[in-house]
Amino acid sequence: MALLEVHDLNVYYGVIQALKGINFKVNEGEIVALIGANGAGKTSTMQSIVGLIQSKTGNIIFDDKDITKMATHTIVSIGMSQVPEGRRIFQELTVYENLLMGAFLQKDKKKIKEALADVYELFPRLKERKNQIAGTLSGGEQQMLAISRALMNRPKLLMLDEPSMGLSPLLVQEVFGIIKKIHEAGTTILLVEQNAKMALKIADYAYVLETGRIVLEGKASELLKNDDIKKAYLGS
Repeated sequence: MALLEVHDLNVYYGVIQALKGINFKVNEGEIVALIGANGAGKTSTMQSIVGLIQSKTGNIIFDDKDITKMATHTIVSIGMSQVPEGRRIFQELTVYENLLMGAFLQKDKKKIKEALADVYELFPRLKERKNQIAGTLSGGEQQMLAISRALMNRPKLLMLDEPSMGLSPLLVQEVFGIIKKIHEAGTTILLVEQNAKMALKIADYAYVLETGRIVLEGKASELLKNDDIKKAYLGS
């Protein structure tokens, strides 16, 4: 069953068309990867889904609701969270304060406490550093904080925009391991990633985006073996 459906999405920045009639879906319980080079339209897709930019045509269905014209905070309140490109944590706040910002729509203190416990179990380093100023964390720890902040909303769908960006190969492995754990705990994931090999290794299904169009789709395991994908994205 589709948790997210994107139909005929067309997005413009002035006269420049960033997305050209894209269609894709994310089934409940899956990790779906959206891969492509810089400038392919991956971030524009994410921002359209969460209502940060408006599409000229098309519609977006999430959990059987049309969210195309919904405000971002309303979309978050019905179960969608995004980890933005570049992390965008609150640099001057503590780790704990950043996490509370992720639960800003939640009024039930017991549920906030439970979400914090879950996050600290997944990321014990953040518990150790809960009173540390977030801007002083390492790059990998900041990425973990950005993911944790999104999880505080207890989302049905977690959207990750370039989670490996700027991280060392060792930290990339760690972050992708965490993404797998989040998925195994029951969260559906839409993963936008330039590191195609890592994305395809953990995804169930994938779409390839080029200059605003989806040019290829299929099971992630099959795309890993595709010669065109290997040449264009996997360095082989």
